[in-house]
Amino acid sequence: MRSLIFLFAFAAAQAQDGATRADWPSYGGTHLAWRYSALDQINTANVKKLAPVWVFQTGDYENGLQSTPIVIDGVLYLSTSRSQLFALDAASGRLIWQYKYPFPRGPGMNAQNRGVAVGAGKVFLGTYDDYLIALDQKTGRELWKVAVDDQRQCGCAITGAPLLVKDKVVVGSTGGDGAFRGYLTAFDTRTGRLAWRFYTVPGPGEKGHETWKGDSWIFGGGATWMTGSFDASLNLIYWGTGNAASDLYAGDRYVGEREEGANLYTASVIALDADTGKLKWYFQEVPKDVWDYDSSYECVLIDREIRGRMRKLLVHINKGGYSFVLDRVTGEFIGAFPIVEHHNWNSGITESGKFIGRVEPPEDKTVHICPSPHGGKSWNQIAYSPRTAFIYSPSLEFCGDLQGRRQDPVEGRGFIGGNWSHLLPVEGPAASHLDAYDPVTGKRAWTYPYKFVLLASILATAGDLVFTGDPEGSFFALDARTGQKLWSFSTGAGHRGSAVSYSVNGRQYIATPTGWGSIVGRFLNGVWPETDTWRSGSALMVFALPEDAR
Repeated sequence: MRSLIFLFAFAAAQAQDGATRADWPSYGGTHLAWRYSALDQINTANVKKLAPVWVFQTGDYENGLQSTPIVIDGVLYLSTSRSQLFALDAASGRLIWQYKYPFPRGPGMNAQNRGVAVGAGKVFLGTYDDYLIALDQKTGRELWKVAVDDQRQCGCAITGAPLLVKDKVVVGSTGGDGAFRGYLTAFDTRTGRLAWRFYTVPGPGEKGHETWKGDSWIFGGGATWMTGSFDASLNLIYWGTGNAASDLYAGDRYVGEREEGANLYTASVIALDADTGKLKWYFQEVPKDVWDYDSSYECVLIDREIRGRMRKLLVHINKGGYSFVLDRVTGEFIGAFPIVEHHNWNSGITESGKFIGRVEPPEDKTVHICPSPHGGKSWNQIAYSPRTAFIYSPSLEFCGDLQGRRQDPVEGRGFIGGNWSHLLPVEGPAASHLDAYDPVTGKRAWTYPYKFVLLASILATAGDLVFTGDPEGSFFALDARTGQKLWSFSTGAGHRGSAVSYSVNGRQYIATPTGWGSIVGRFLNGVWPETDTWRSGSALMVFALPEDAR
């Protein structure tokens, strides 16, 4: 039976190719977000010979290095947390050009950046102070710069990589934990002129507005802080949306459960027409979110045989620790399964995708909830291999004590509506694991356990390898079919970014950002005191096989 599943998956992958090859052209590899390279020069037989060939130090140590490098025609583009940008020779690490953005000044600037978009002769960079900038791809010269919003007013920023779709560049924004109304914005790649904007919290007269109480929609959250996907055949953009605000207290925004959901379109997957930004469908994963369980993460687009019919699917994991499978043509719920062992915030999920037995934080009282508000998975991306038909997902096993509390919103300021702490699970130690799953059935093929947190993205390759890194500074490769560790290298700093693979002149490279950082890491000391020993940094380390091993 399993061989038939692999055969169907392989046939689907041939028709729907989400693999990268010589280039790594987009944040998720391609617009389908597989994070899978078709290169196989480095494989299970020779990966033990993998060795570093060059290293590039960015000099920007703010929040480590969370970026995904983009590689096109032998040039690698790398952004840093404070919106610095480098163009490097992808074979040698030689600096071609550098764009120096002004460093943040004053309080409240939480600089983070996870990547750029490259195309149409330009490099598109979102900044910590909420600008979108287009640079000349060859020289780094600034071509245009637009303010997405007034950062001083909204308290928002651009941390995710922009998504280049046809003649538009689409960008999301942070703000879900503040008094802010979320949106997704598209700009003309030539001029920077606004093309469309979709608000994730509908206003008066818009469908879904009735799911908000009073004026709560004005500061309703729904941030679009990560990067979406695109299906060119359907002309649809897919994006995950963040939590409703305030995060833990719903008394001022909840009007009662409705068939279509509560506090739309927060904690949802949305599908938008790429040309107009009009909503085609949505699926709300967590109506009336009161745990900060964002649905902001990556949307992986695969085709798969289900009950004798090939379906266009979307695989999506949220912070609540569940993987959802949707029909990406219609938004129909196909199935869901947990990716964490500790998930006590509900007692199950119905055949229509609704959580039952929800355990909500009571007002001014504490409740122990698993997973913690940092999630059963963080924003680091999963990978999908058409060779194995598995998705590879990192999972986090720690919990929190949550307490909801009414809070008056102040525009652009924090709007949590309570407080939380991060704790060990009641049963068993806090830990994490990397797992291989059948993305539709949820059957787990293998698991790789780890004693702390795995917060780097996953890379899968046609060499039947899975690469990722840990916060102690180890970058390693597993056998994609068995989970056996085959190789590791100490990079000298922890891992929070996203490794990629590419080739130049017939030689395959694996590049990984190193440098521990980001908000999550600051809150883990109470769970793992060892976090004090995890090293920051900001370097790109690139590996390849020696000449005689290829």
